[in-house]
Amino acid sequence: MNTKYIFVTGGVVSSLGKGIISASIGKLLQARGFKVTIQKFDPYINIDPGTLNPYEHGECYVTEDGFETDLDLGHYERFTGIHTTRNNSITTGRIYKTVIDRERHGDYLGKTIQVVPHITDEIKRRMLREDEKDEKLDFVITEVGGTIGDIESAPFMEAIRQLRWQLGRDAVCVHLTYVPYLKAADELKTKPTQHSVKELQGMGIQPDILVLRTERHLDDHVRMKVASFCNVDLECVVQSEDMPSIYEVPVSMQKQGLDAAIMRKIGIPVGETPAMKSWHDFLDKQRNAKREVRIGLVGKYDLQDAYKSIRESLNLAGIYNDVKVKLHFINSEEITTQNIAEKLEGMAGIVICPGFGQRGIEGKIIAAEYTRTNEIPTFGICLGMQMMVIEFARNVLGYKDANSREMDEQTPHNVIDIMEEQKSITQMGGTMRLGAYECELQKESRAYEAYDCGNLINERHRHRYEFNNAYKEEYEAQGMKCVGINPAANLVEIVEIPDKRWYIGTQFHPEYSSTVLHPHPLFMSFIKECANC
Repeated sequence: MNTKYIFVTGGVVSSLGKGIISASIGKLLQARGFKVTIQKFDPYINIDPGTLNPYEHGECYVTEDGFETDLDLGHYERFTGIHTTRNNSITTGRIYKTVIDRERHGDYLGKTIQVVPHITDEIKRRMLREDEKDEKLDFVITEVGGTIGDIESAPFMEAIRQLRWQLGRDAVCVHLTYVPYLKAADELKTKPTQHSVKELQGMGIQPDILVLRTERHLDDHVRMKVASFCNVDLECVVQSEDMPSIYEVPVSMQKQGLDAAIMRKIGIPVGETPAMKSWHDFLDKQRNAKREVRIGLVGKYDLQDAYKSIRESLNLAGIYNDVKVKLHFINSEEITTQNIAEKLEGMAGIVICPGFGQRGIEGKIIAAEYTRTNEIPTFGICLGMQMMVIEFARNVLGYKDANSREMDEQTPHNVIDIMEEQKSITQMGGTMRLGAYECELQKESRAYEAYDCGNLINERHRHRYEFNNAYKEEYEAQGMKCVGINPAANLVEIVEIPDKRWYIGTQFHPEYSSTVLHPHPLFMSFIKECANC
């Protein structure tokens, strides 16, 4: 079977959930036995999201091969369990840089470089994954960021138009739009969807399938109206209603026959509907979880998407521990020694969140001291782990001026120091320790027990500073153990205090490898302890 291509676009407004729909399509096709990958094409000119403000762009997700990507790749991996790479995340910046580099190299033999055909050809090459010919994929799902009509997305739409004709029945276009409800008129309005499809048609693309995002159930009359005005078969008009959980979306799409419609359009026999038993078992556990466990997220980005993978990892671990995790954001900039008890009141556990820069770190240090001395389960991730290390140095080792070189280059007790290979780097983007690295676990540690898979693990990183091994013996003598070490570079990856109920910090980001069907063992262990509080 030739590789089939599914293009997912969006109209009317942004943030409709193209990533969730793309991930759901991937999951449904996987359930039918197909090998799938999902890729995101973003119209912004940045090379990647690595230098973007989390307030503007949300979380920066990191692939195993060390590429900083859009948070939608986290949805792809959590839903499908696939391992994405740098080839699953493409931006306008990367496209233009590739073309300009070739022009400077003389590859175009003096021709005038234009958006069409040179930029669009490079987009098509990436969409077809011509650098990944050994993949043997059945389906490639391509989500295009932004909204139809955006100036930035025009070259991507032109590339899809060309590919749609080039590939024939091997390509399908899925368009996600919005059907608003006007309370004053007590009506659902399809006109924005009609305009969005007309805009798409004006670019030479006829959508094969429409997914209508709605807050109210759409009856067959509304679907028929959309089908007739947009030249789409009625069975190819499905609705994406608000769901109690994003993990209900694949089931809803399957009930409406989205995967079956795609297969019919492509010319593949539909066959029986997959049972998806493990997914339904997960949803049953989610629905049956009644008892709430309150977890505090101590960080400085008061934005849900800024810690998206951490939030989802905690929720998934809660479901598998038969509890409902109730997350409370606690702004570390507002934490003081006077109000910390009030801020953390009622929390069964605390996650000290990752991040960069000076802002809000003293609040994280205060939180780490309070949870350490009050037996509150604590999970520090990346910068969060470093704040736990600094707090321990100040209040247990007695180094009151201990700090990280990131925050204070002159600190006499640099318990967190810049990595040796980072010292000569002056650029920002893509220059940190990125991607998956090995970590050797110390036996009889809580981390070792949590993983329960032997003493060697692989986890993803995104950092420039590290635990200073010059202080390692002092830490261990005073009770903070270094129980995870990178065997190649001897870098400390995990610290824990065995005498505490649950007090663990990781230099890596475990949230990147937590999926719906395989929640991360550290989050599982953490929530289990919190649930027992």
